[in-house]
Amino acid sequence: MPLDQEQIRTTMLDIIRTLAPETDTGSIVPDLPLRKQIDLDSMDWLNVLEAIRERIGVDVPETDYGKLGTLDNVVAYLASRLAES
Repeated sequence: MPLDQEQIRTTMLDIIRTLAPETDTGSIVPDLPLRKQIDLDSMDWLNVLEAIRERIGVDVPETDYGKLGTLDNVVAYLASRLAES
């Protein structure tokens, strides 16, 4: 059974805590640009995408990176991709 949106959100926040431990994930505003809030450079972002692949099982193609601007966008995108599989 695929993860629901709340499980995806929890997993994403855990990934962020792991890769950016200085980030207060409780202060992330879900509909504002995620990378600016947690100060991730492009290498850090690739690590996030790799963690998504490993922990959630979704490989995000480069053409879809623009769909992942906010935490809400990431959750909706991953839920949609999991529902397809």
